[in-house]
Amino acid sequence: MAEPQIAYAQDEYGRPFIVVREQGKKTRAQGIQALKNHISAARTVAQIVRTSLGPRGLDKILISPDGDIQVTNDGATIMQNMELENQIARLMVQLSSSQDDEIGDGTTGVVVLAGALLEQSESLLDRGIHPIRIADGFERACTVAVQALEKVADRVEFSLGAGNQEELLKTAKTSLGSKIVSKASDLFARIAVDSVLSVADLERKDVDFELIKVDGKVGGSLEDTTLVKGVVIDKDFSHPQMPREVRDAKIAILTCPFEPPRPKTKHKLDINSVEEYKKLQEYEKKTFEDMIRRVKECGANLVICQWGFDDEANHLLLQHDLPAVRWVGGPEIELIAIATNGRIVPRFEDLSPDKLGTAGLVKEVGFGTTRDKMLIIEECANPRAVTVFVRGSNKMIIDEAKRALHDAICVVRNLVRDNRVVYGGGAAEIVGSIAVAKAADEIATLEQYAMRAFASALDAIPLALAENSGYSPIETLAEVKSRQVNEGDPKLGIDCMGSGDNDMKRCRVFDPMVSKRQQLLLATQLVRAVLKIDDVIEQHNVDGE
Repeated sequence: MAEPQIAYAQDEYGRPFIVVREQGKKTRAQGIQALKNHISAARTVAQIVRTSLGPRGLDKILISPDGDIQVTNDGATIMQNMELENQIARLMVQLSSSQDDEIGDGTTGVVVLAGALLEQSESLLDRGIHPIRIADGFERACTVAVQALEKVADRVEFSLGAGNQEELLKTAKTSLGSKIVSKASDLFARIAVDSVLSVADLERKDVDFELIKVDGKVGGSLEDTTLVKGVVIDKDFSHPQMPREVRDAKIAILTCPFEPPRPKTKHKLDINSVEEYKKLQEYEKKTFEDMIRRVKECGANLVICQWGFDDEANHLLLQHDLPAVRWVGGPEIELIAIATNGRIVPRFEDLSPDKLGTAGLVKEVGFGTTRDKMLIIEECANPRAVTVFVRGSNKMIIDEAKRALHDAICVVRNLVRDNRVVYGGGAAEIVGSIAVAKAADEIATLEQYAMRAFASALDAIPLALAENSGYSPIETLAEVKSRQVNEGDPKLGIDCMGSGDNDMKRCRVFDPMVSKRQQLLLATQLVRAVLKIDDVIEQHNVDGE
């Protein structure tokens, strides 16, 4: 008896298709269960960064797939480097990125707040309250909290004069207090304030971040970090016999290479005799000299070139007393053009005196035991361009210092835009919590439950600060909250540094009003988005495997 023939589905190479029984191992979550799955994922992410909140917050060590190590407690950096598969967890990453892009500070706090709001909404779902009613209540509470913060906010008065910047320095130091660079917070706060005020337009209340460049090099200590009123580029003069400095520099900024034009065909040039080779050599030399003549005729005494040039061109530049810098990257070229009021020239034929950049001094400096060389362009035609030159013992320290400096610069930028501040240490959140709880008592509709949950969620920030500082969280929060209610003092917060004083104004702990408002708005918007997701979610059911 012949055995039955089995037909296989085959691809074009005759290989059988492998059919995997995946569909049988998937479950579908709908309704409340789907929402709880979302909330659980978001809470997990919030718990990870919760321990990094505040001046006593813990750092995280991040190891990339290729073995690079980062040690940081910057919320945005931690979130961006987490490999997350759950879509709601990725939403939390985008929430942190939004806060970082728009405000630049408060990235950890906004994630912790969003996690607390979702945690509170889970208990409301268990009580049978509809997700949309919860979201409406949260938005109503958010409005009340923002209004309460606007009532207690103080204005910070400052000017370009050195004696009227104390409040800006205090706010910048608050931002730096939780970072690795906190031991040099006085220096970094001063650098952040000076760099922002150098490029700020106080009439328009605008800060052009493009004019602030943060560069770093391994070597030295954090205290060696300096602010340069100009541009620093990690290059040196192309020939060791060129002068180390050029005064009253007229700079030709070129994006064309110092070399003869090449034929744009695939044909090759065969040289069969010494005479032909000498002709080619003479042509190249003549071309180089013609290029140098064009640069000299337009009045330039320094060339900055995006591309390289060979030894012959380099030697001719030295012979004609024309210092040059080669292989300068695109962003640096643009910054030099902005700082020196020069024009980027793509062809030698376009060179003219009006396209040259001007600077009072261009000098090559060496530092460190290896005598690394860098170029500093100072006394530029546009005095608003500045560079922060960060030093540190290793790459990890420099990277973290750059992130800390970015946060501090963003905080000062926010105060230029809106000079109102609220008090840190959880004081602002406690003010909002008290105001929302009071408003909830005056509402008869179902939203009152969501508003009370919002007030409880606001307490998560001071609770985390107290916990990370080694205090008893509930006891510490209860004491500070009761004092705020009884004394009516919105400046009372968690004494994270153990100074013995809960008055955040005396402790010099400030947060920009725009940062706190953005945290509340973004967290509330994210929670509404999550609560509205009631679609079918497919998950692998590993129990049956």
